[in-house]
Amino acid sequence: MNPVNFFLSGTWLNAVGWIALLTVPPMVVMLYFLKLKRQPLAVPSTYLWSRTVEDLHVNTIWQKLRKSLLLFLQLLLLALAIFACLRPGWQASRLTGDRFVFMIDNSASMSAVDILPSRLVHAKQKVIDYINEMRSGDVAMLISFSDRPDVLQPFTYNRHALREKVKRIRPTNQTSDLEGALRAAAGLAATGRSSNPEDSGDVQVAEAKPATLYIFTDGGLPEVTNFSPRNLNPIYVMIGQAEADNVSIATFTTSQHPEKDNETQAFARFEYHNTDSEAPPISLEAELFLDDNPDPIDYAPRIEVPVDGIAGVQFELRDLKTGILKLDIKRSDNLAIDNIAYAAVNLPRRSKVLLVTPNNEPLTFALNTQEVREIADISLQTPNILASKEHLAQAANATYDLIIYDQCAPTTMPNSNTLFIGRVPPTSQWSAGQAMTGPSIIDVDRLHPLTQLMDLGNVLIAEATEVKGPPGALDLISANAGTLFAVAPREGFEDAVLGMEIFASDETGETSINTDWPRRRSFPVFVMNVVKYLGGSRGVLATPSIKPGATMVIHTDGLTDEIRVENPQGTTTKLQRDSRNAFIYHTTETLGVYQVREGKSDDVTQRFAVNLFDSRESNIAVDAQIEIADEPIEGQAILIPARRELWKWILTIGLGVLLLEWYVYNRRVYL
Repeated sequence: MNPVNFFLSGTWLNAVGWIALLTVPPMVVMLYFLKLKRQPLAVPSTYLWSRTVEDLHVNTIWQKLRKSLLLFLQLLLLALAIFACLRPGWQASRLTGDRFVFMIDNSASMSAVDILPSRLVHAKQKVIDYINEMRSGDVAMLISFSDRPDVLQPFTYNRHALREKVKRIRPTNQTSDLEGALRAAAGLAATGRSSNPEDSGDVQVAEAKPATLYIFTDGGLPEVTNFSPRNLNPIYVMIGQAEADNVSIATFTTSQHPEKDNETQAFARFEYHNTDSEAPPISLEAELFLDDNPDPIDYAPRIEVPVDGIAGVQFELRDLKTGILKLDIKRSDNLAIDNIAYAAVNLPRRSKVLLVTPNNEPLTFALNTQEVREIADISLQTPNILASKEHLAQAANATYDLIIYDQCAPTTMPNSNTLFIGRVPPTSQWSAGQAMTGPSIIDVDRLHPLTQLMDLGNVLIAEATEVKGPPGALDLISANAGTLFAVAPREGFEDAVLGMEIFASDETGETSINTDWPRRRSFPVFVMNVVKYLGGSRGVLATPSIKPGATMVIHTDGLTDEIRVENPQGTTTKLQRDSRNAFIYHTTETLGVYQVREGKSDDVTQRFAVNLFDSRESNIAVDAQIEIADEPIEGQAILIPARRELWKWILTIGLGVLLLEWYVYNRRVYL
């Protein structure tokens, strides 16, 4: 708990009262100096005056003070009474209200060790301290959250049960999503549920009451919108140091060499997060390992990464066809899980690609070249088929590896990778920004497989629209007025959006050229990159890397109805084919490479990787505030200050001293 400061406060007595009280101890002491003058008495035997000797030891007014337990106890009792009148106490803290919801963030960033042993351990200890502050009759609920909430304990007044549930919380490798946890808390708090410690389940109480919601997190949370806390009073408890210094692997992908089919390349991008914007660039060393070989197959020294910037590196793997790659940053920082990344190298296969376009001859021509036909089966359709039952069934059943939507968009997203040209996906996470007239391309990410080996500096564009992607989206092509091309993950798939049309069509069907890009050499290179990367036909990563906790949709070329997925820890899970003609795998919490085996065969048919790759989690700077429903909530490190009185305990001790003095007196004990 927070350090307490002992202090004395105002008293109940005035000056006259204190004078009267302070005269009592000297008077008690004087009573032990007094003697009674003894009267002469003639007795026939000493036996007759033995009782008098016990009661009357004096023969003059004053005597020498003897050791007396009674005197000590009486003075101690008076000292305690005087001390209680001074109203001693200490400065501590207290909880607000009598119903609490303790919400603990156990996402990836909470594994940071800027507070030893880790942020999560520190947060758990704080929650236990808060539980200890609960008074008799108070009830509390416990929720942990990362990308999804976990209600560990409904409302209960059993503090022991709450403490035990807190101790069981474990760190995860997943991202954080506060909105889902808030909705779970609001839903449970609104029902006014409570639980009895003698009952394993929870019981319904008479009515819902307001509750105080304590959120233990380091921030870095997506904005919470369209949510009302209702009867919850949220309080943000900051976990972690204000300073941040962390380097992460932002992306790690592999691809066949664009000019040498028998060679493979690996690409990595690094980010450096530091709260000191004037800090110098950091120099990294990265090692690349293959399978279980302890010796690296490649090494990249002196990678300079600027503060809040990015840097990349490329590895040439030559004739590598299959295997597991691990990239390791040789640096010790406050978050270790983003210093390692994995990639799966799979055997090449032909992909199935569908192009839906009203009329785009340059794009159709680029997809029908011999080089593309060797790695993919291309189908061509017009936008009229988007509403047909046959196409909707094919899109839902993952018939295609890649669907390219040119100047059109479906009503729902398909179960496949997608490329949108001149449109945005029909989801709330993607949106079109401002319109751009005659934009100039100013930056191209040459390390990403979708845009590698592309020079777009001389491309002319008549009109375009800014592309705004969801959290985690990568901006691959930037114009002077915003992002022109971006890619983002979606539950085991990836969606790429190009914010300009190649051929523009009006309402009458007339087409006009919107860009001279098809005349440039970079255009067929772009089309090949799209087919290789999003089509899954490249010799590496036939399925893209996904984030921890995301759902993986696994497709097979064979007709097997069962597959086995082995996670990096060696645990195997059997899956049955679902109605979408695919296998759905959910337990992707562990970082690393997962291996897939079909039927009863022990041969690995494909692999996929799970990596953090999240700038929010890797940027471990603690936010000063969070926003819930457009309301900023300032972070605090302690509870509400409160003064704790000590006089009641002192008087209790005094009562015990008084009882002891009474016992000693009645037993006639003298020292």
